Amino acid sequence: MNRAIETLKERGFLQQCTDVEGLSKAMDTAPITFYEGTDPTGGSLHIGHMVPYFAFRHLRDAGHKGVALLGGGTARIGDPSGKSSVRKMLSYEQLDKNTEAIRAQLDRFVGFDGKTAFTVNNKDWLANLNYIDFLRDIGSHFSVNRMLSFEAYKMRMETGLSFIEFNYQLLQSYDFLELYRRHGCRLQIGGDDQWGNIVAGVELIRRIEGVEVFGLTFPLVTTADGKKMGKTEKGALFLDPAVTSPYEFFQYWRNVQDQDILRFLLMFTFLPADECKSLCATDKNPNDAKERLAWEVTALIHSKDEADKALSGAKAAFGGGGDKAAMPHVEVARSRFETGYNVVDLFFDARLVSTKSEGRRLVDQGGAFVSGADGELSAIGNPSAEIGADRLNAQGELVLRAGKKKYCMVATN
Repeated sequence: MNRAIETLKERGFLQQCTDVEGLSKAMDTAPITFYEGTDPTGGSLHIGHMVPYFAFRHLRDAGHKGVALLGGGTARIGDPSGKSSVRKMLSYEQLDKNTEAIRAQLDRFVGFDGKTAFTVNNKDWLANLNYIDFLRDIGSHFSVNRMLSFEAYKMRMETGLSFIEFNYQLLQSYDFLELYRRHGCRLQIGGDDQWGNIVAGVELIRRIEGVEVFGLTFPLVTTADGKKMGKTEKGALFLDPAVTSPYEFFQYWRNVQDQDILRFLLMFTFLPADECKSLCATDKNPNDAKERLAWEVTALIHSKDEADKALSGAKAAFGGGGDKAAMPHVEVARSRFETGYNVVDLFFDARLVSTKSEGRRLVDQGGAFVSGADGELSAIGNPSAEIGADRLNAQGELVLRAGKKKYCMVATN
């Protein structure tokens, strides 16, 4: 088996392949060009989007050439795969803006040099397609019965599938054909929810060009308790630091379940596999492995400096030294404490709860902690409690904790 495929298999990426033996032989013969596509349906990627891009880097490191396809054209329609309802239509201007934001995020992670890795936008060949010609030249190669056999369409048939969405598979397949013609691309990679679209592209190229190309998918990652990986109380774990702060990003990985540590080290870091396994040995403290996982992923996504700050903030929050300034923090008027700051309002203003009713439940259930002037945290059990200025330290600060893992430093002015 080809070394690159063995690496993907060892690290937990390999889910399905149209012809793994054929792909292995092609890779052994010469470096191949592959692509991964991402539609700019939002202004930021989240960590779930990044699984194929970790594989992207492994393939590039093995000597293959990677293309990141930005779906400025396909996003005008919306992929029905994995969705129970029609995606919200965005303006073309918003899609262009999203495309640039996502390209910048991917560039920071992948490093597009124009040779071993580069981006293209399918808007360049889809936006001005002649529909009649497209149906004659491309649509004639698709069987409706075959399309409906794929899981993505079968699921949507129960809730309703629009005609515009039904066209998506044709457009994604056409992308593969265009990338084969323009760049010699012979492999499409993606999440396993894209299997039907990928297979359709492989078959289209075989019919039109008479050559063999390949499709490779990766698992849709879930946590040990069956939840979708990267989901937090606030929603998805986004790469944009304005949406998910580097500290919150770090804390997500620091708090993964013990059963997930090795799997996530292998998939979401580039540490050697043997080192990942060593970190998770039975005689090692799992918290040390979680901390290493959190630092590595945060450094990859946000930078080593941000990872260091997040680690320092986490140590300060959990009593292990570090820098409190690196913790999530808010600034409020000192007068709020001098007149008595309602504890529910305080936790809401610190963004530790999303609603005041959630804040009241947190207090009622004994999950709201406030530090005193000496820095010691104590539980506040009454939703009507007022937090006074006597709890502020010499610098005019205090620390809040919601539950066991969410902290915020409150500074006054």
